[in-house]
Amino acid sequence: MTVSKTPALDLTKTVRGSAPADAGEGDAIKLGELSELLGYSLKRAQLKVFDDFIRCVAPLQLTPAQFSVLLLLERNPGRNQTEIANTLGILRPNFVSMLDGLESRELCVRMRSTNDRRSHVLMLTDKGRSILARAKKLVVSKHEARLNEVLGPENRVALLAMLDKIARDF
Repeated sequence: MTVSKTPALDLTKTVRGSAPADAGEGDAIKLGELSELLGYSLKRAQLKVFDDFIRCVAPLQLTPAQFSVLLLLERNPGRNQTEIANTLGILRPNFVSMLDGLESRELCVRMRSTNDRRSHVLMLTDKGRSILARAKKLVVSKHEARLNEVLGPENRVALLAMLDKIARDF
């Protein structure tokens, strides 16, 4: 029986996870080229950041997307839902569902536009402003503080600039 050999991959980076039965217990999974792909690295970082965000604001039961919507509504009262959804890159059906949830929690309201009766404008409620104020304190004092600790001030500024460039120019 002939066994073909494949060229070895760059296996310098690894990640913990489940392994086949014949692999040693606790062996790290070899990522190979995956560790060099920006998209993969961005997604892994995003998952970690979102998990930490959700833990920080757990008492308020807000997702990162919901927090973003509330922030935009605070800064842009009376804007229509299409503008808010487009700014955040949220698909219309997903955005409508998210608004339904925020509205049922009395955090925002949809009202018919006086300029265009086909569209709705969005406003934070008093309860929405209160929840957002609490969320901002938790996010800044815990979540952003941890990110700042990991990155340091110079790397934070550099990373924000790089991410902005990708979002703007890619």
